[in-house]
This record gives sequence, structure tokens and C-alpha cells, in this order.
Amino acid sequence: VTAWGDDSTGERDDAPTGAGFVAIACSDSWDKSHSVGLRNDGTVVTWGDNSEGQRDDAPTGAGFVAIACGGAHSVGLRNDGTVVTWGDNSTGERDDAPTSAGFVAIA
Repeated sequence: VTAWGDDSTGERDDAPTGAGFVAIACSDSWDKSHSVGLRNDGTVVTWGDNSEGQRDDAPTGAGFVAIACGGAHSVGLRNDGTVVTWGDNSTGERDDAPTSAGFVAIA
């Protein structure tokens, strides 16, 4: 992963090294900048700002097939069709996430 631009919260220096990434998602927030990477083994890697738990709350384990980022929260889609959210919850980003399975895409 190669990152550039602002590095005030680790957007560049904390970027992971190595190969095997199949997707990268970046937040759209100038003051909560974070990124998420999806490895080919189905695990999630996070870097950048952590002021709202964007990194500490990230899920562990494999089984992810898609990722997306919001302003200060992120979303992952597992291979069983369930959705996992982490990070900011100030306006229900996590509490309002669906609890059923059957999803095939996230954005």
C-alpha cells in the first residue's frame, strides 16, 4: 500500500506494508481520515485516525469480502452476507446497522 497527502493522524506512516490487498477504502472526512484494507485472506487492516475508534474497534478474523468507509466509521461485508460496522456511532452509524444476513454489496 502506498499512501500520500496529509499525515497528521497516520494516514501515510501507518499504512500497512506487504502485498496481498484486494481492496482499499478511504474515509471522506478531512478531520477523521482513516483507511481500511481488505487482504486476500479476508482479513481487515486499518490505519490513520483513531479518534472515534476507526482502528481500535476494527473487527478481527477472516471472512470479509468487501469494505467501505464513511466519515469516521467503516463497514465490512462478511462472506455469510452479514454486515459489520465499527468506529463512530454519534448518529447511529453502528446501532442502526442491519443485523440480518443476505447482503451482497456495501457502499
